[in-house]
Amino acid sequence: MLCPGWQRVNKRYWKRVGATAEYSYSSGMVPHSKKRQRLGGSDDLITMHSLERLGTDELAHIFGFLPPEDIMRARLNKRMVEAAKKTIVPMVDCFVCSERQFIAMAAMSTALPNIQQITLRSLLFRHKYSDGEDPDEEEATNTAHDITHDIEIMISRFRKLRSLDIIKAPLNGRYPFLFNFPVLEQLKIHVSHYLKFDLEILATGLPVLKELNCYLNYFLTGNLNSLRVLKDTLEKVTISDCPNVQGNFMDLADFPRLKALDLGDSGVIGDIREIGNRDFPALEALVLPDGVYGGTGYEMQHISDALGVIMAVYSFKKQRPTLLGKWYAMLSEDSPDWYGWGDDDEWGDGSDRPAPIPPFDVHLVQAGSRVGYRWVSHCGNHPCEVLWLDPEPHRESIGYETYIEEFQKIQLQVSTYQGFHQPPTEEEHNRLWASEGYVD
Repeated sequence: MLCPGWQRVNKRYWKRVGATAEYSYSSGMVPHSKKRQRLGGSDDLITMHSLERLGTDELAHIFGFLPPEDIMRARLNKRMVEAAKKTIVPMVDCFVCSERQFIAMAAMSTALPNIQQITLRSLLFRHKYSDGEDPDEEEATNTAHDITHDIEIMISRFRKLRSLDIIKAPLNGRYPFLFNFPVLEQLKIHVSHYLKFDLEILATGLPVLKELNCYLNYFLTGNLNSLRVLKDTLEKVTISDCPNVQGNFMDLADFPRLKALDLGDSGVIGDIREIGNRDFPALEALVLPDGVYGGTGYEMQHISDALGVIMAVYSFKKQRPTLLGKWYAMLSEDSPDWYGWGDDDEWGDGSDRPAPIPPFDVHLVQAGSRVGYRWVSHCGNHPCEVLWLDPEPHRESIGYETYIEEFQKIQLQVSTYQGFHQPPTEEEHNRLWASEGYVD
């Protein structure tokens, strides 16, 4: 029998349950009752008789159309409690960013263990999760008096998780249970400075992972080739600003489903010239770090190295025009061609005026279909003249007017470095800007 207070339950979710139950009967999912009477004549309440005829599997199916909070309120008797435990909860993001939300999720871990999507964020001030294995000792000391919450008890029970986001969560150390979900497809870990983990545990504990997104995690370690066990599942990989991840990006070249790869500011190495026509067959977006020859932010030892790097990138861009996004290379501060800027008394006249930034970055430019490159300052302004890699399109060709319009805009951006196709010497640089009466 239903519990005595069932009629007082919120009409909003019972209306949903009622509609679903009626559909279940009419579609033959469960036997039709010979007589169905609505209590009090209200359309918002399901008949007691219909509910009593439903088994736990049918109730679990109905609960699967409701958000988690409604399922929790709908557990009115033992049968409904058991049905809730069987329910595959819809993909609704369940946030944990306060003590109250943590307590609620801890309750759901036994009441609704089949939740599929969870986001762990920062807790309230002076609250943290229990330290993991091998915690950072300084951070552990600084947070020794914080209110502690046992994350393992809360999250390890959700065995049907498909999406887990960990964003600025107060974690310190290693938590193997965070990387042991057999059906997890999407994992995002952002700005978790003291969370220690490696690529190998991701690859072994998450066998069907499709999307891996790691950003600003200094304690993430491992070699990129550890992901090869996920070759047939991975579709998107972002390992950005994670300097302790090593390996060669070409270790992922034969991943048949990989659509997006972002390894910016990681410790990965390689050479863009090694990418063949059959490599990365499904790739739609690519960001490579400066440790890769031709990667974004690649550092050149000499100004004369620019042409070789540019030609490698240009050749790749011609083969795969949609892959590279915003790209640049730069002259290394260790280069003998490099000279400083912004120092006090840069001008040697006793003033504290900062000198303008020299054009030590190389950017690709495009006018219509014509591609070239030029040297610009690190701020992206004060460019040199463009060195065009493609010939000028024919006047009668399609898009010629667009080319002329874009070409003229590019030419108008050149001012101080007119006539310079590469960075000036330090003496030329200071002379040019002295004559300009520099004001940035």
